[in-house]
Amino acid sequence: MKKISLFALIGIAIIAASCSGFDKLLKSRDYPLMYKEGLKYYENGEHYRYTTIFEQLTPVYRGTAQADTIEFYLSQGYYHQGDYLLAAHYFDRFRQNYPRSPFLEQAEYMYAYCFYKSSPRPLLDQETSKKAISAFSEFITRYPNSSKKAEVNRILTDLRSKLVEKSYLSAKLYYDMRDYKAAITALKNSTYEFPDSEYREEILYMILESSYSLADNSVPEKRRERFQNTLDEYYNLLGEFPETRYKREAERIYANSIKVIEN
Repeated sequence: MKKISLFALIGIAIIAASCSGFDKLLKSRDYPLMYKEGLKYYENGEHYRYTTIFEQLTPVYRGTAQADTIEFYLSQGYYHQGDYLLAAHYFDRFRQNYPRSPFLEQAEYMYAYCFYKSSPRPLLDQETSKKAISAFSEFITRYPNSSKKAEVNRILTDLRSKLVEKSYLSAKLYYDMRDYKAAITALKNSTYEFPDSEYREEILYMILESSYSLADNSVPEKRRERFQNTLDEYYNLLGEFPETRYKREAERIYANSIKVIEN
C-alpha cells in the first residue's frame, strides 16, 4: 500500500474540518452568523453552500430588511449551479415580491437570461426561446435606458434566428420526405411567419419544386390546375429573386409545366 504524503493528509484534514464546520453551521440556530457566512460563501463563489444556507434563512428573514438580499442570492445560487429553469422560477418570484428592491432590474434581466440559457438547438422545441423573447422584450420596455440594452438586443437577434431556423428546418423536413402537399403548406406558413427569413429564396424554390412534383404525380383531373399553381409559384420566385441561384431549375419546371397545360 502506497504511503500517503503529508500534504495529502493535511489537505484531507482541511476539507474534513471545513465540511464539519459547514454542517455545524447549518444545524445551528445562530441565524445572524449563518447570514454572515452565507455572504462570505457568495463572495467566494461557493454556490452550493450559500444556496443551502439562504434556503434555510428565507422563511426566517421574511419581512425583514435582509429578505430581498437572501432571496436574490438564493436565485443566483440556482443559476450558478446550472439549474436555469428553477432559477427563473425564483427570479420571477423575487420580482413579484420585491418591486422596490435595488436588485429588481438585475433580477428581471436574470429571469429572462435563464430562459435564454435553457434555449435548445434550433431543431428542438423552441417554447423556452419564445419565453426568453417575451421576457427580454418586457425588460427593454421597463428599462429602455438599461446598460444591458445592447446585450439584450444581441440576444433577441440570436433567439429570433433560432425561431427562423426552427421554422425552416421543420418545413424542409416534409420536403425531404417528399410529402409535397404538407411541404407546400409548411413552407408557406414559414414565409408568412418570418417574411424576412434568410432562407426565403430557398423556401420559395422548394415551394415551386414541391408544387411541380405534386402536379406531376396527380391524377389526370387535377393535373392542369396544379400545374397552373406551379406557374404561380414560378412567378413568385422570379418576382422576388430575378437572378435566383435556382434559375436553371426554375426555367425547366416552367417549361415542363407550360407543355402540360398546352397539351
